[in-house]
Amino acid sequence: MIRQSRIFITSCTDPYRNLAVEELLMREVQDDEILLFLWQNEKTVVIGRNQNAWQECPVDIIKKDGIRIARRLSGGGAVYHDTGNQNFTFIAKEGNYNLDRQLNVILKAVQSFGIDAGFTGRNDICVSGRKFSGNAFYDSRFSKYHHGTIMIDVDFTAIKKYLTPASQKLAAKGVSSVESRVINLRELSDRVTPETIRQAMIESTASVYDVSPQVYMDGFSILDPDELEEKTRHLSSDEWVYGRQQAFNQKISFHTGRQMITIHLSVEEGIIRDAQVFSDDMDPGAAGVIAEKLIGITYQKDAVEQAVRETESL
Repeated sequence: MIRQSRIFITSCTDPYRNLAVEELLMREVQDDEILLFLWQNEKTVVIGRNQNAWQECPVDIIKKDGIRIARRLSGGGAVYHDTGNQNFTFIAKEGNYNLDRQLNVILKAVQSFGIDAGFTGRNDICVSGRKFSGNAFYDSRFSKYHHGTIMIDVDFTAIKKYLTPASQKLAAKGVSSVESRVINLRELSDRVTPETIRQAMIESTASVYDVSPQVYMDGFSILDPDELEEKTRHLSSDEWVYGRQQAFNQKISFHTGRQMITIHLSVEEGIIRDAQVFSDDMDPGAAGVIAEKLIGITYQKDAVEQAVRETESL
């Protein structure tokens, strides 16, 4: 049962540090609380746990332009962050984690500006069919989190330039481009800013959970500074962001209706010896399960696709 709430707001816009704070806060949440972390990143492409950075965005252009690429722990697809976007993370123990209540905090905050928002699909919050918030999820042995975006005044030209989703994925969503299905809340109310949406979320947290939140601005004394620095270095490393590099001799890409998946295969004498799975599945552990299932089977495209679909049905 939730009896308290702590809300942490940071002025830091370094994506690697913010993702490190988010991860370490999962160990700090108390048995009777909902913890909310509000954060922003400066010009960053954030990819899902099992995505291929080179497939999701033009890496060379991004590096040339000084844009950062970060990989999060949760599943789902790639997103673009700048300071026109407000990020949020709800953290709770298993028994207190309630997606409906967490979404209600966001919906009540946005609706307080006279905007009629609703949750739709697998992870989107929309207005009139256009998305302003994508959500993703992660479960550790300490707690669970639900995090996402609130697009307030994001640079749509940057989204078009720095995100390159597969055509099959767009077709599955019935749209021709990423920017055609998103909307900034500033288009609907000029009262919406990162500052006002943060205040609205503090108030809606108090309302939804019937608590008086304790609000901390840049107050992370509960975290070990050395561990925070170590975690930040890890999340900014090429090994984490870009993943392992290995020679594969076969590649298969397709959309299952649930996920856009690309599989790199090492095939010897007709048998799959190794597999690396890239996916925007909301389940961050799904890619590993699929890879394990593929190793040792006969290489045939139909057999690979069947193995993926069997895994989805588990």
